[in-house]
Amino acid sequence: MNGTTGKAQLKDLARKAMLDHGLLPEFSRDCLAELDRLRGPAAVQGLKDMRTSLWVSIDNDDSKDLDQLSVAEELPDGAVTVWVAVADVDAVVSKGAALDGHARENTTSVYTAAEIFPMLPEKLSTNWTSLNENEDRVAVVVEMVFEKAGDLRSSDVYRAAVRNQAQLAYDSVSAGLEDGRSWPPKAVAVPGVPAQLALQDRVAQVLKERRHEHGALDLETIEPRAVFEDDTIVGMALQPKNRARELIEDFMIAANGVTARFLASKNRPSLRRVVRSPERWARIVAVAAEYGERLPAEPDASALEAFLVKRRKADPLRFPDLSLVIVKLMGRGEYVVERPGAKPVGHFGLAVQDYSHSTAPNRRFPDLITHRLVKSVLAGAAQAYTDQELTDLAAHCTQREDDAAKVERQVRKSAAAMLLEPRIGQRFDAIVTGAGESGTWVRVLDPPVEGKLVHGEQGQEVGRRLRVKLISVDVARGFIDFVQTG
Repeated sequence: MNGTTGKAQLKDLARKAMLDHGLLPEFSRDCLAELDRLRGPAAVQGLKDMRTSLWVSIDNDDSKDLDQLSVAEELPDGAVTVWVAVADVDAVVSKGAALDGHARENTTSVYTAAEIFPMLPEKLSTNWTSLNENEDRVAVVVEMVFEKAGDLRSSDVYRAAVRNQAQLAYDSVSAGLEDGRSWPPKAVAVPGVPAQLALQDRVAQVLKERRHEHGALDLETIEPRAVFEDDTIVGMALQPKNRARELIEDFMIAANGVTARFLASKNRPSLRRVVRSPERWARIVAVAAEYGERLPAEPDASALEAFLVKRRKADPLRFPDLSLVIVKLMGRGEYVVERPGAKPVGHFGLAVQDYSHSTAPNRRFPDLITHRLVKSVLAGAAQAYTDQELTDLAAHCTQREDDAAKVERQVRKSAAAMLLEPRIGQRFDAIVTGAGESGTWVRVLDPPVEGKLVHGEQGQEVGRRLRVKLISVDVARGFIDFVQTG
């Protein structure tokens, strides 16, 4: 890698991985020329004016591509209206334009340990099409009225002008939600925002409880993030769930469901994200049996959720590893075209039948597709994409999302190998996370990294705990090799 080390080496590896998987790491000259011709964010004139509402964004500390805002209002009868505003990226990025072509090719932003490869140029995704604080923006708004018990009373979808009153971050918001006092300064600076966040959280907790009653899975997968000091990797940090993350997750699931049903009600097809019944349910049953629990012979989301809740309470430290095992055994998600009147496939892990992707159009092309389908309905225009285009795009988006995940995983593995290089010969506690023709894989608990078991791998089953020794690493290829020691 031309003698580079640390973050610079990882950047080189990330770009190579993008190319190896057929993804575009750079924007073409046509894209950049088109970008130069754009003059700014979409004009908000002529739209429903919701700019004075107490809209807030809640995202990662370092997020700059802000896709959604939320606000809520309690009604006299105890019901609550929730509005989710999603950036109207299509108002700036025209279908068929050069920038749209790049987004259509990659279909997603790719987040690696050393570099982010945005689906759209940062001039758009972090500025003109981002719902930035104190900026007027055009949005697609999903309006939902929830009863006290969480039932959806009514919903609507429309375009509006919005303004982010406070850009907030998950961890600091979650602290305020937990104790009702430790609100971030930005929240306190805007009158009414702390009460607004508490109301949104109250609704989200009811929605979460309702989904779990219907079998939504209480998973907490591990996606460690490389931590650097200057250009040197010094650790891998985990991002556990918290109240603020759950709030956004539950609102986005609800908004995506409303969007899917909106298109169905207008007799239009939609692009939906589905996870079918687990591919390896028998192995999931066997994993539960290892913990002394019995699951039914046929896939049952509610039974699996009850098992997961019990395990989280019994062993919270290792629960993310169990979650990872279950996620791998469930199989991958995919995009499918849902046509009016057809029986929905549904999303096994979320326990929902109607689920589109529509809340992150700066980062995901399927969301941009969905917005165009919605806007064509709102404008009384012809369907934005033909049925055949949607079918082709569903397959392409599924493949590209897999490709992007492989790039992110490959660079994460290289970062982990770089971190562990000085620790060859040390022993670690681990759990088996994969066993198949390609080999046996284990995840070390501390630091939270995954590697291959190259000796002692015979007969290992996913979910088994064991003791391993690190014997070698290869940073360029992201290889981390262990042998079983007990």
